[in-house]
Amino acid sequence: MRDDWAVGGPGTSGLPDPPARPPAELWDVTSATIGVALVVPLRGPAGIFGPSCELCAELAVEQVNRAGGVLGRELRLVTVDGGAPPNRVAAEVEALVSVGAVHGVTGWHISSVRQSLAPRIAHRVPYVYTALYEGGEHTDGVFLTSETPDIQLAPAMSTLTGELGLRRWFIVGNDYVWPRRTAVAARGYAARGEARICGEAYVPLGTHDFTSVLRRVEESDADAVLMLLVGNDAVRFNRAFARSGLDGRCVRLSTLMDENMLLGSGVTATSGLYSAAGFFASLVTAENLDFHGLYARRFGVDAPPLGSLGESCYEGVLLLSALIEQARSLDVQAIGASAGAVSYEGPRGLLRLRRRHVGQRIYLAEARGLEFDVVAQL
Repeated sequence: MRDDWAVGGPGTSGLPDPPARPPAELWDVTSATIGVALVVPLRGPAGIFGPSCELCAELAVEQVNRAGGVLGRELRLVTVDGGAPPNRVAAEVEALVSVGAVHGVTGWHISSVRQSLAPRIAHRVPYVYTALYEGGEHTDGVFLTSETPDIQLAPAMSTLTGELGLRRWFIVGNDYVWPRRTAVAARGYAARGEARICGEAYVPLGTHDFTSVLRRVEESDADAVLMLLVGNDAVRFNRAFARSGLDGRCVRLSTLMDENMLLGSGVTATSGLYSAAGFFASLVTAENLDFHGLYARRFGVDAPPLGSLGESCYEGVLLLSALIEQARSLDVQAIGASAGAVSYEGPRGLLRLRRRHVGQRIYLAEARGLEFDVVAQL
């Protein structure tokens, strides 16, 4: 595997942090291109899937440009490190927007970054957010491609609770908005299935030691753990969970577990692990098989594994392009006015916008070693 594609990404596997971006005024801004800020994590816990996100977005841009571009202009990606502190990310993207270097924003990044970024740019350029999130985003100019707890977590918990007879759920999450708000929803979902949340633990992003958390899980007598952990934090938790022997008595459910994180966890740490998502690389559909073929031909067999988070960035570029084409304008007001008629085709088939969120199918998968086996459509 190429060094620059190493699992973990900069700042998580011993590699240096990315170099500082040149001043915004040095960017070549021309009317012949449409600049797109791709905000994806290149450091920190989420750096593990940053390389896949970048390559998938690059693949989408190349496809759009081969088909004639957008409004007759080529797309041009400008990558921004979404793993930096949220205010810093927001300031960098805002500067790019202010000098006209970018005309739209997309990418996978955590909700804390979205909350800092949206108020500063969404009323000026279209912003397609591709990460699963806690729900409730209504900022003008923001469009969302991924899952929310009501369509993802609720049916997954219900299915597992009913099929496996789970009654006591313990929540382990990172300490920020997405896990905290998702946990509130999970309490209600558990009660609907005659189960309950028997404990909760929240840890900082970048946590390495889960000893005390695992002790609490064991003492709670939980039979299921809801994991709301990001990237390498989830990888380390999976490894520690297996070493503790808890995988023999507790099922794990994650709504943020892609193939890169599964690979990082290792084959001995994935027994009894389930994931719910709108995309899995193992889905057998004509569109997904085509996507795999395009990705492999372009980047080779040693590229980072395809997963739901990288695929989301592919869709982010497609949706942003479709929004601009439908409006025949880069103006945010015009784009918002015509967004209800927007659809696009990608690895998940034909998808449409509804109230600025993409309607989608959700699947439940069980980890089988280092692969996901899709067991149900929810």
